[in-house]
Amino acid sequence: MRLQTALARFQTQLRADGRSPHTLAQYARHVRRFGAWLEAVGVPDDVTALESEQVASFIAAVEAERRRDGGPRRTGSLNALRSSLRGFFGYLERAGIVERSPARVLRMARGAPTAPRGIRADDVTKLLAVLAAETCVAGRRDHALVAFLAGTGARLGSALALDVEDLDLAAGTATLREMKGGRSMTVFLRPELVELLAASIGDRDRGPVFAARDGEALTARQAQRRSELWLRRAGIRGRYSPHSLRHTFALGLYQRTGDVLVVK
Repeated sequence: MRLQTALARFQTQLRADGRSPHTLAQYARHVRRFGAWLEAVGVPDDVTALESEQVASFIAAVEAERRRDGGPRRTGSLNALRSSLRGFFGYLERAGIVERSPARVLRMARGAPTAPRGIRADDVTKLLAVLAAETCVAGRRDHALVAFLAGTGARLGSALALDVEDLDLAAGTATLREMKGGRSMTVFLRPELVELLAASIGDRDRGPVFAARDGEALTARQAQRRSELWLRRAGIRGRYSPHSLRHTFALGLYQRTGDVLVVK
């Protein structure tokens, strides 16, 4: 079976398992990188004939160890690549497509843990101040989204999945239904956040809370681009993302409580 055919079957299984589009895209990207390497070195991409030595040779090759700009990949990135290949070939073994996974001997590399990268509290204040000056629909929405992430510690995906029906602004609560493990959770909203959400939603009584121009929910990529725009306008330097606000929330909570279990 050709690698691309096997990948298509694997992705069908991932979708059936309820895995996220981000997970599907990462697996596909990593497996295709392996396929491109096989083609470059002249190895047929018949998954039933691949051996562990070829998988190991790929992981040790420049194509895996280096980024497109030539710089070295971080340990975490290489481990993600290893994990993808182990997951892919593990599925092929369980499905009976290959007798044994050629990635079964791969091990995760050890590296120093990366400290959570949050935006400084005073920079969050600057960011919110810039957004507060915006009066257009997109500006009010972005203001509400940034304030929601900073004020609740929610994951971006959970926030973007919010529908208007998930909010109880009178009670000051929001129910996050798209969380890891299929769980749901109620978070409490400060009065100023309630006001921002009410202003952003307007008279809508259904649909996504954080809607794009077409009325559909804002995508993670769109949120990332909008975040980069506002960070530049606020004069905040650094490689931050909307997820950084989750770390900011967690670090602030730890500073106030000193209890890592509360943060967890």
